Amino acid sequence: MQIEMNKAMCSAGLLLALGCVILSGCGEPKAAGEQHPMGPTEVGVVEVQPQKVALTTELAGRTAAYMVSDVRPQVGGIIQKRLFTEGGDVTAGQPLYQIDPATYQAAFESARASLAKAEANLASTRSKASRYEELVAIKAVSQQDYDDAQAALKQGQADVAAAKAAVETARINLAYTKVASPIAGRIGRSTVTPGALVTASQQTALATVQQLDPIYVDVTQSSAELLRLKRDLASGQLKKAGAGQAAVKLVLEDGSAYPLPGKLQFSDITVDQSTGTITLRAVFPNPKGDLLPGMYVRTVLEEGVDEQAILVPQQGVSRDTKGNPTAMVVGADGKVELRTLKTSRALGDKWLVSEGLKAGDKLIVDGLQKIHPGAPVKPVPATKAEAPTPAGPAVAAR
Repeated sequence: MQIEMNKAMCSAGLLLALGCVILSGCGEPKAAGEQHPMGPTEVGVVEVQPQKVALTTELAGRTAAYMVSDVRPQVGGIIQKRLFTEGGDVTAGQPLYQIDPATYQAAFESARASLAKAEANLASTRSKASRYEELVAIKAVSQQDYDDAQAALKQGQADVAAAKAAVETARINLAYTKVASPIAGRIGRSTVTPGALVTASQQTALATVQQLDPIYVDVTQSSAELLRLKRDLASGQLKKAGAGQAAVKLVLEDGSAYPLPGKLQFSDITVDQSTGTITLRAVFPNPKGDLLPGMYVRTVLEEGVDEQAILVPQQGVSRDTKGNPTAMVVGADGKVELRTLKTSRALGDKWLVSEGLKAGDKLIVDGLQKIHPGAPVKPVPATKAEAPTPAGPAVAAR
């Protein structure tokens, strides 16, 4: 009896399962009828438009004094006074030290006395020579006496000239006892104090004066970059930013911008063989003395102007397996095209593209992960910060 009940339950289960299968099979055609084919993928694009870009190069450098002069004594003696304040400004010719002038004053007075003596002797010999000139005409004196008188006159004149030179030398040495500043500028610390003995033309400087307004900034640039710049200017790809010396801007150590612009004064004529770089020197006004020699700064040099620069958002540029920059654009047939680019430099969040894109191209910047070359897409304007830079010159930094 129990066995028959089990068979009946198994039969009922099989009938129930078979009914579920039949019902599910009846619903399949309806589900299949509800499917729709997928359309083109929607992507955000930016239309490429040329624009005017001022190209610049940012280089690291150091400040250097416009003029530097070491103050050294030209006569020896004891320092009596120091006549300046360390760290202050001095003018050209301003006395800085006083050396004991006693011996030089005495030498000056002695030279003046020797000059007076020579001039007195000259007056006597001149009178004698004049009288002998009259006497020799009437044969009152011999020709030899006349010649001796003329020779004595010339010797007297030479003695006076030598005495005058000695007086001038003594006067100069006396003046040198006041050690003056050779240039105007800011003076550093003094290496001697009153009472110190100094000698003429000693190796150790008494102090150093530096002219800081204006001030130099020396930077280096690779010779390859200099050649590239000259090539672009010669071909017309770049136009000079202005006539005359190129303008230069300065960024200080703390990242702040120096308010006064400078000018590129010259570039060196020799390439450093060890580094392959060439030195550029700019000059900046420094009226407040904010720039001091030896400061680390960054200069922004104006290279020129690219009238037809192609700027694209960096997010629209990727790299292939070889490291070459690539971009996806929407072709005329509405399908994705892969372009290989050449980028010259970064401009904030954009790339400056030299090859691979042209005006009117639709660069894909949004939805790149959903597409591949050859896939049909639906381009829509990008809604984020991918839009082109507003009209007006932009600045590119290397």
